[in-house]
Amino acid sequence: MKGKIALVFGGTGLVGGHLVRELIQDDRYETIHIFSRREIPSASGKVQIHVVDFSDPGSYKKLIKGDELFCCLGTTIRKAGSKKDFLFVDYEIPVHLAATAAGQGVKKFLIVTAMGADEKSFFFYNRVKGQVENAIQKYPFEQVAILRPSLLLGEREEQRLGEDIGKLMMNMFSPLLVGPARQYRAIAGKTVAKAMIAIANSPQEKVIFSSDELHQLGER
Repeated sequence: MKGKIALVFGGTGLVGGHLVRELIQDDRYETIHIFSRREIPSASGKVQIHVVDFSDPGSYKKLIKGDELFCCLGTTIRKAGSKKDFLFVDYEIPVHLAATAAGQGVKKFLIVTAMGADEKSFFFYNRVKGQVENAIQKYPFEQVAILRPSLLLGEREEQRLGEDIGKLMMNMFSPLLVGPARQYRAIAGKTVAKAMIAIANSPQEKVIFSSDELHQLGER
């Protein structure tokens, strides 16, 4: 199918940045709407940038019209500043987007969460990721896809010391992760982005995709 309209939230992040670049090169997509807190440059005529205030969802509600919504929003408690602000970015905004998109005829909703997402988890981060996964599945989309990558590899705008240390360790031990343990291998943000587009453009009965499955889909 050609002439599709993609809606991208989190387009300045690690996965989202690669996603936008891949969508620009994909002939199936005619228009790419990027929703951002700030102006971002784009050299493509396919891209339309919308600078929005996420604390005022009514101000951009009418703009959420298209074929597929890609949600790559995500932060850390350290960057957000508090659990409340983390919840706003990683739970409240995605759930609002799902409710609005479903009500305005968007066919597919794809979201990047994290390995270990579980609403019953002892860990706050994993618990919130599990809660948002469960919440968006309640809306009547043609397709909901939840991507659970392992540790993400790639350059971010902001430095995350814990992740940097984790990447060094993961690069050392990844060759040892075989069989069922393959899902714990670190994964490139670009690979996740490619997998996201592959999932959106092929019939899928699955809803949740493990990191190992994302490796396979993104590297075909």
